[in-house]
Amino acid sequence: MPRLFRKKPSTLLGIDIGATSVRLVELSRSGACYRLEAYAIEALPANAVVEAAIVQVEVVGQALARAWLKAGTRVRDVAVAVSGSAVITKTLEMPAGMSSDDLESQLKLDADQYIPYPLGDMALDFQVQGISRHHPGRVEVLLAACRKDHVELLEAALELAGLTARVVDVRAHALARCVDLLAAQLDGARGQSLVALVEIGNGLSTLSVMGDGQILYAREQLLGAHPLRPVGEPSYGFALEPAGLTTQSGGQDLSPDAEVLAPQLSCLLQAFFALGQHGAVEHILLAAEPCAVTGLDRLLEQRLGIPVRVANPFAGMTLGSAVDAAALVHNAPGLLVACGLALRSFD
Repeated sequence: MPRLFRKKPSTLLGIDIGATSVRLVELSRSGACYRLEAYAIEALPANAVVEAAIVQVEVVGQALARAWLKAGTRVRDVAVAVSGSAVITKTLEMPAGMSSDDLESQLKLDADQYIPYPLGDMALDFQVQGISRHHPGRVEVLLAACRKDHVELLEAALELAGLTARVVDVRAHALARCVDLLAAQLDGARGQSLVALVEIGNGLSTLSVMGDGQILYAREQLLGAHPLRPVGEPSYGFALEPAGLTTQSGGQDLSPDAEVLAPQLSCLLQAFFALGQHGAVEHILLAAEPCAVTGLDRLLEQRLGIPVRVANPFAGMTLGSAVDAAALVHNAPGLLVACGLALRSFD
């Protein structure tokens, strides 16, 4: 079975290749404490990556090389992600006690029941999630499949930068891993509390409700008539006006647009509550590509009545000597996926 996820060395760079930029994160750990050793963001031209697929391999490879040099790291083994639109996942139940080889053989026989594409065109892998909650004699196994050509384009771009993909993860799983880390930092958050992540970028707002390290619910909503546009270095901020996000002197966002975004999010949350399968969302984390919109967290909190924080996965970490702490505050919300991928170093 061609492997989607691979055995890895002890240290991995987390690299997130998005529509507007590539983002790199290097972490280390001492005991239970994480340290951000380095990070970098390198802008991409329009149409280099379209709908989460690499179109211009050489352009992306060059951007990756620049990001690697900017970060000042020596690590060349990386974890990257494929987006949910490019991945098919299915959680299956299998008999407990099966060896890894037996599981692989059985899944290879059964995969065509769940994958609506020729298996020869797909990269497949699986991961045992644990004992089934409903059938103690069985285990839950996550089966993941992605088109080989999608993975090959990632590998080709990385190779141009002198980097090697040791882990190919699913973007949603990298996000969930990072949000799980963030949840521990929230005031009053409990182990089983539900956290909603709101991502803003490319004209869309995406709501993901997460609990116990899993994405329970995810929906996208059009943000406005025009996509958000990144501006130049070093802040990697938004051009706010195309999405209707306005500013006043002093950098505060007035946002009559929270009047647009808040009802959208409220409707999505109500649809989640209506499922009746989970409790209430206790916290909302706000992220944006590539950085957070100043003041929008406070406005959304006022309108939704739920605590809202700008997502900063590095808030509880120590920082390497080369990391600019002031710049990191602005860039951190756009680094969630890269951070979640870098956390694969410690699996």
